[in-house]
Amino acid sequence: MPQQNTKKFIRKIAGSIAFCSLLLSGCATVTPIDNIEPSTSQRTYKETLDLDGRLSVLYQKNEKDEAIHASFTWKQSKDSSTITILSPLGQILATIDVKPGVATLTQSGQAPRSAADVDTLAEQALGWPLPVSGLRNWLQGFATDASNKAFIATTTNTKVVTRDGWNIQYMSWEDDNQTPAQSRPKRIDLTRQTEQAGKVMIRIVLDKWQAQ
Repeated sequence: MPQQNTKKFIRKIAGSIAFCSLLLSGCATVTPIDNIEPSTSQRTYKETLDLDGRLSVLYQKNEKDEAIHASFTWKQSKDSSTITILSPLGQILATIDVKPGVATLTQSGQAPRSAADVDTLAEQALGWPLPVSGLRNWLQGFATDASNKAFIATTTNTKVVTRDGWNIQYMSWEDDNQTPAQSRPKRIDLTRQTEQAGKVMIRIVLDKWQAQ
């Protein structure tokens, strides 16, 4: 092979190697399939759920700012829910039992109160709104927005205004106990302007999640 042709052949080989190297380096930047966020359809609503968590509430009473810091347990089945709110020292502040057609709220040293609507009952008894009926869905990342459309929270779709006026933001996430693991809400912030308690801000942090 003449020397000139040999040099051309070598240059072609070198160019091909460089092109292949560029292709390989480009492929290395592609996001692995395992890192792609799973479809929201993979997360299903759980009828039976046990939760432990913490909540902080900021609201107004007699035009003065008030704050509550507490822990809570949340136990629900298909037809009922029981929520227990505890002081930082572990004392039971209130227990809310929700069954079809009736809700009962019990506070230490007071007679139990019952009503058909659990949210109205909680607001009247506690002095600030606790949206129990909505939280049954919101704690799992499901809601109905202000346009009456279904909303499913994800790690990239974190904000919604509900049809009853609550602004919800899903601040952080954690893997649940399913196989394969799926993302579930870890911290949820709720805000709403109310006549009774001014601007209400509720922060919920979920520490334990047990679904069946």
